Amino acid sequence: MTRATAVRAVLAVAVLLASVFITLTMSPRLGLDLQGGTRIVLQARDTATVEADRETTDRTLEVLRQRIDSLGVSEPTLTRSGEDRIIVELPDVQDPRQAAEVIGRTAQLTFHAVEGEGTDQPEEKTPAPESTADPESTADPAPDTDPAPDTDPAPDTDPAPDTDPDPDPDPDRLTLPDEQGRLLALGEPRLSGAGVEDATAAFDPQGGAGWTVSLEFRKGAGQDWKKLTGEAACHPAGDDRRRVAIVLDEKVISSPQVDPSVGCRAGLPSGATQITGSFSADEARDLALLIKGGALPVPVEIVEQRTVGPTLGAAAIDASAQAALIGAAATALFITVVYRLFGALAAVALGAYGLISYAALVALGVTLTLPGLAGFVLAIGMAVDANVLVFERAREECADRPTRSLRSALTTGFRKAWSAVADSNATTLIAAGLLFFLGSGPVKGFGVTLAIGVVASMFSALVIARALTEIAANSRFVSDYRGVNGIGRPGAVRTWLVRKDPKLFRRSARWLVVSAALVVVAVAGIVVRGVDLGVEFTGGRLVEYSTSRPVDVETARDSIAAAGFGDAEVTTSGDGDLSVRTGKLDNDGEHALRAALAEEGGETTKVRDELIGPSLGDELRRNALIALGVAVAVQLAYLAVRFRWTFAVASVVAMVHDVILVVGAFAWLGRPVDGIFLAALLTVIGYSVNDSVVVFDRVRELWGANRRTPLDTIARRAVLQTVPRTVNTGMGALFILAALAVLGGDSLADFALALLIGIVVGTWSSVFTAVPGALALERSAKAPPPPVPGKGKGTPRGKARAARRDPLDNGARV
Repeated sequence: MTRATAVRAVLAVAVLLASVFITLTMSPRLGLDLQGGTRIVLQARDTATVEADRETTDRTLEVLRQRIDSLGVSEPTLTRSGEDRIIVELPDVQDPRQAAEVIGRTAQLTFHAVEGEGTDQPEEKTPAPESTADPESTADPAPDTDPAPDTDPAPDTDPAPDTDPDPDPDPDRLTLPDEQGRLLALGEPRLSGAGVEDATAAFDPQGGAGWTVSLEFRKGAGQDWKKLTGEAACHPAGDDRRRVAIVLDEKVISSPQVDPSVGCRAGLPSGATQITGSFSADEARDLALLIKGGALPVPVEIVEQRTVGPTLGAAAIDASAQAALIGAAATALFITVVYRLFGALAAVALGAYGLISYAALVALGVTLTLPGLAGFVLAIGMAVDANVLVFERAREECADRPTRSLRSALTTGFRKAWSAVADSNATTLIAAGLLFFLGSGPVKGFGVTLAIGVVASMFSALVIARALTEIAANSRFVSDYRGVNGIGRPGAVRTWLVRKDPKLFRRSARWLVVSAALVVVAVAGIVVRGVDLGVEFTGGRLVEYSTSRPVDVETARDSIAAAGFGDAEVTTSGDGDLSVRTGKLDNDGEHALRAALAEEGGETTKVRDELIGPSLGDELRRNALIALGVAVAVQLAYLAVRFRWTFAVASVVAMVHDVILVVGAFAWLGRPVDGIFLAALLTVIGYSVNDSVVVFDRVRELWGANRRTPLDTIARRAVLQTVPRTVNTGMGALFILAALAVLGGDSLADFALALLIGIVVGTWSSVFTAVPGALALERSAKAPPPPVPGKGKGTPRGKARAARRDPLDNGARV
């Protein structure tokens, strides 16, 4: 074993052990479309006085966070998206009506006098959230310790004499828990949030107060604040009645006690009020945001709402797991039959790839969505690509020089396949990046899992599979018996092609005519049948129901129309489920629609619910077109840099050809075009360019070594040499996709169907569209053939740079 092989083996073992540890100790983070729940996207709107920018959206988010907490939802997630959007994720919430009502309510920030200690907590009130006003309140204070932060005064007046606290507070008064959970009896609201001019967090190093929150009030509200604090100052220090409660949506966010130096009826003027305490920087900023946000909330509009039932997510996970196992087993069996022992070792590396990519998803905290899960499964089938490229190269080396050692042929195969492996994976990474940056919602997850899958597949092929095959190649038994190792003899497909030697490009224009005819058929489908844009791109609402009794479409349509939803489209979905698509439909309307179906179908359960506002639908449709345009431009730029411009243009033409055929096929089949279809389409783009890159990489190599040979002959040889790789790689992906199409249900069937069509037409176009297109462009191009392999800058003209010697070759010749 060489030192390089040992290093690869140690690295592979270390990564695998780390992956096993992560898999056993950490759980995946599931998206709402897999665990069930509701996802709401809110659009902040400008008002006459407030602009919905990043700052005001952050303030609105903090107010909404407090409201969502009042619903008792377990582990809700609120994040800002862009400048003026807020994403709310509510796990396990199947009826979003209450959440939507709470979110849409105008913020209520009020200031109250504390009238004493509360005697009982009303049942409808929820406990106060964790305090942001006094970080030390969680400690166990002494009985006479002031439980709340102090309010520092500007005036210097004497405190009022002690008065006894109210021994019997009125039980009908508003009673709320303070920051530490103690009940307080509050008076009527004395001041609203509309009177707050500003609230800012600042650090006071000179006064020793640490982080403080300064309050400023508008003119009239400032007098009310002064009166409120002046009345509170009439009570002795330590008395609850000397406190002022700041309440947001019926929750006490701060209840500071007026400083003892403030005299009775003197109060605190606006602009001279500071809430102090043992604040951290984050706590002070949060309190300032809550007070200011309650005063100046920006209105929000629900532009997207998705609800997924828990059974749908569980079914998708089970189906994906079954598809992954069946597809991976079929792929492993296929490459083992084709490449014998080395194929079996590649299958072991394929299993390691699955473990590593899953551990990477878990360790990075990636939210696994339904498209992301499909991407993870798909990447298993595509992970064999690099191994197939290497093994086919090694077969060529053994065929050209039968006497060379197996280890030498394998090393040369890895070296010569590197450029094709790097370029093909780079184009897939470009597609993944476009999905992440230009996709929306769960589609972003597909881009992340696809990117992680590409990196993991490179590691499994170039490190794990190489270490295993190099160790096996050192065995005398494996080296001597060429039929066992799988690369010592050329494959049956290659042997048949070499013997037949078909003249594929003698009349290359005929292939372009066939491709053009296919495009015409696809465009005819788009024009005649039209593209069935999903609710994501048109706006509206799509709800899928499951009923306890079978209901046919006509009966369901009549029931829904009788309930006042005559424009609703009703179709079947899945195993007897009903899919209802309408235009504008609020949550109350959806509840009435479900009740109408229940009259005919008995117990009616909502399986899936998607609501897209018209503005977001326009935006998503526009972003989809931008994503496709950017994909074409970026792939063209990359290929132009890596190859000749003629090869780049031909590859992009083939890619556009594939996109049109996939969209046309969906138009003829009447299948919906939605966000998941867009993810599949961008994946098809990456796959199409991937195939073209492998072919043109071989054309470049052969043409550089045979500069006087006609280009059509070079192209024919390149295609015949790369066909085994294209077929074997495509078969690995087809096994996975076929399993997804059969087992994935409606959620994944369209995704798998789009990719199945894309892989078939991509394989065709890389040979019969891209290559003839490049030949046609080269006839009018004036650029010379590519340089001879091995020549580089600085090499004397006419003298090739010495080829790098195989590390196992000592240079001896006889």
